[in-house]
Amino acid sequence: MDHEDKKASEATARVFSGGLNKKQVIDYYNNWEDYETHLQPGRYNGPLYAAEAADRSFPSNKDTVQILDVAAGTGEVAEELVKKGFKQLDALDPSENMLRKARAKNIYQKIYCEFLSKEPSPNITNDAYSCVVISGGFGSGHIPPGALVELIRITKPGGMIIIVMREEYLDIEEYRDSLEPLMEKYQKDGLWELVERSIVHKYFCDKTGVIFRFQVKHKSK
Repeated sequence: MDHEDKKASEATARVFSGGLNKKQVIDYYNNWEDYETHLQPGRYNGPLYAAEAADRSFPSNKDTVQILDVAAGTGEVAEELVKKGFKQLDALDPSENMLRKARAKNIYQKIYCEFLSKEPSPNITNDAYSCVVISGGFGSGHIPPGALVELIRITKPGGMIIIVMREEYLDIEEYRDSLEPLMEKYQKDGLWELVERSIVHKYFCDKTGVIFRFQVKHKSK
């Protein structure tokens, strides 16, 4: 690992350490001046993997697909989605400073400054999106497992939920006995269907990533 990769890894490790509360996580992102340098393409390939997964999910009529980019940061995932032909993009992220940089790129139509949690967002209606994409939003102190039900709520039946994350985070204390078991429970309950679970290399530096794609099923009102 070269010097710049090491600095990026150290910066990422601090915010995903598990020792920060929500306010501290937001403050960290608000003050992370080298975010786009540390998470530049080639070093952090999650946004590219997320856009490729969206492309596999919607091979045609991309300009009509309404996408919510969760944990949007400064808009790196959206930039990759635009390259794939997607145009209707909204953002959700709890860091105002991150979103200020994203807003300046003129990619998003709507921007929500909030944490994703298991509680329904008052700003997003049921079945609002054809696709919800998350890259890098799962890890210690970030999106809780219980928020999966919120992803299902805001996604249209037949729509897709795409989660791209570091593979090793599946085994952290917050997720080890809850994240994938909850994914499996929702499949058994008929809320969604697992379309893809694949491992990718060089998700971040030399770390492997995992891609989940779920198709939301019919939901009773």
